[in-house]
Amino acid sequence: MGAESPKDECGLFGVWAPGEDVARLTYFGLFAQQHRGQESAGIAVSDGHNILVYKDLGLVAQVFNEATLATLQGDLAVGHTRYSTTGSTTWDNAQPVFKNDGVRALSLGHNGNLVNTGELVARLGHSSAATTDSDLVATMLASEMAHHDLEGAAMRVLPELEGAFCFVMSDERSVFAARDPHGLRPLALGKLPQGFVVASETCALDIVGATFIREVEPGELVRIDDRGLHSSRFARSPRAALCIFEFVYLSRADSRMKGASVHEVRREMGRLLAIEHPVEADLVIAVPNTGHSAAQGYSEVSGIPYGDGLHKNQYVGRTFIQPSQSLRERGVKLKLNPLPDTIRGKRLIVVDDSIVRGTTTRQIVAMLREAGASEVHIRITSPPIRWPCFYGIDMSTRNELVAADLAVEEIRTYVGADSLGYISLGGLVESTGEPSEDFCRACFDGEYPIPVPEHAGKFLLEDQLQLPTA
Repeated sequence: MGAESPKDECGLFGVWAPGEDVARLTYFGLFAQQHRGQESAGIAVSDGHNILVYKDLGLVAQVFNEATLATLQGDLAVGHTRYSTTGSTTWDNAQPVFKNDGVRALSLGHNGNLVNTGELVARLGHSSAATTDSDLVATMLASEMAHHDLEGAAMRVLPELEGAFCFVMSDERSVFAARDPHGLRPLALGKLPQGFVVASETCALDIVGATFIREVEPGELVRIDDRGLHSSRFARSPRAALCIFEFVYLSRADSRMKGASVHEVRREMGRLLAIEHPVEADLVIAVPNTGHSAAQGYSEVSGIPYGDGLHKNQYVGRTFIQPSQSLRERGVKLKLNPLPDTIRGKRLIVVDDSIVRGTTTRQIVAMLREAGASEVHIRITSPPIRWPCFYGIDMSTRNELVAADLAVEEIRTYVGADSLGYISLGGLVESTGEPSEDFCRACFDGEYPIPVPEHAGKFLLEDQLQLPTA
């Protein structure tokens, strides 16, 4: 896991399985997707009559315990673990979002980022207490539910939304899953012996013993209830544009997307990096954890042995959850420790997934030199990140991106490496085995599949509502 890799978005889980312990299944599903967000976690359960929501700030294992899960009894559940892409970290912004007008209720979890929130807020004509686009969508759905059931409401609201979105939502008796027409974020369906599950990643299906059926299609709304699995199409897909960063970094190595193992795709990235950027060295090491798969591939092609040179403390949250630069600098020390006996006197090839600001890579190079490395050659499994992401990954402004203004040689000087090699965009795409046009590659090439409003920033909705971000 790259030490300063782009911040993640969210993990979604939904289950319809009467007679099963749905809250516990959801807890495990969220636990498997903890890497997708560490700010808050929540579960909404329905017993067919009432929806009960429990959510709080913190990690899944901090928010829930045996006693809490025991109170969440029902036939279906939706769960969410959050990294804030819009809205700040407050309890109000934790998900699932819950709406209840006394007659009908809904719960909703969202992964992604809308780009037309300004337009939607203007259309609604009022703002709500929370500052997330998720709350906005739930409000729109709730107002439609005065005249329709949740499925009918979703079929009216979803076509109005622009941007990257996956939703897992429920009313009292059905679970719904929806994916934006470009399919920017992943969403998978699975089968249980007595029900169905839906999750952002297949690793969450594996942990609860569900069999993968298929991915939710871009532009599709899926309903799961006692009538089985029902599919509707709320929009035509103009083109597929899965975020290629899911393969580079965001997804867990044991997940599968587009029929491919993330681990195997990352190994192939490493193999291609070794061909594109060879160098004489004694040892290939990874920046844990996402670097491991690629470092194995680099070693395989180069013939240079692969070993551990950096130890990661697994119990420190992702460095980038800590906001300030000084904390971030301290966080790396908490998180990564060099193994001097392995490193001393060696020429190292260090494989990582990305360089965002460059500060962490610079610290890692310095740390390895202090531990006695004679040379440090950095190899990156993504091309230089030159453009911000508006679809739910926190790379919000160009001035945060070291590669926006600096050439590769200037970045090499800044991080203090003996050499620096990034995989080519062609190489990255080739490693997935899928055509280039099936991915969103905007952070590398500036080609945004969904038009983005000018002056858009991370706190899109807060800016428009002029709400405090604290």
